[in-house]
Amino acid sequence: MAKDFLYKYVLALGDDALILGQRLSQWAYKGPFLEEDIALSNISLDLFGRANLLLEYAAILREKGSTADDLAFKRNERQFSNHILSEQPNGNFADTMVRQFFLDSFYKLFFKKLTESKDEQLSAIAQKSIKETTYHLRHSSKWIIRLGDGTDESHEKAQSAIDNLWMFTNELFEMNQIDNNMLAQKIGVDCSSIKAEWDQIIDEVLSEATLKRPENTHTTSGGREGIHTEHLGHLLSDMQYLQRAYPDAKW
Repeated sequence: MAKDFLYKYVLALGDDALILGQRLSQWAYKGPFLEEDIALSNISLDLFGRANLLLEYAAILREKGSTADDLAFKRNERQFSNHILSEQPNGNFADTMVRQFFLDSFYKLFFKKLTESKDEQLSAIAQKSIKETTYHLRHSSKWIIRLGDGTDESHEKAQSAIDNLWMFTNELFEMNQIDNNMLAQKIGVDCSSIKAEWDQIIDEVLSEATLKRPENTHTTSGGREGIHTEHLGHLLSDMQYLQRAYPDAKW
């Protein structure tokens, strides 16, 4: 049972990185200018690299001869356990940057804690990831300030994105049975314990950007239990098309 919990814990972290990486990769050749196009592509590659490490580890824990590719391309929507925020559509550039800022702020704190994991593999992945998330957060937070304190139009779009995506942020700090089990074994992270520091990061950046936290307290969750928005199904249909059309094809 303990190993099954670890498998599901690692798998969920891999799903988070995979789905967000896929979302950002959709900006390739569509960025507002060349430098930003390259930046978004590089961040998505960082996330794919993280996803690969985590899904490879999950495949080993599963012990059924599966691979990272099997876990990425041969599961259906209800079998994915990523946070709902990561699957939200790119929308306009402000939507993407707000989504990224919320998640970057979380992952920088999360992976800092995960470096202390008793699981050597997870600790090593976290040590690599914390370097990347530090850059990711610096990139997205600067864009939030630039958009919020820019033109009237950019400010309005940034505030609208914050208002629309805020409902998905509370899920980042929820703890389920798997999380609690991993925490008890000193393997996982107490996500609820990093909420206050996350709030501080968000408040400081939004203040400088002249943007406001939403007053609406409505929240939604369920991603860890395989309950997703319609957007994940559409994303998977694109991401898994080749593998579904040509099962086990070799290059």
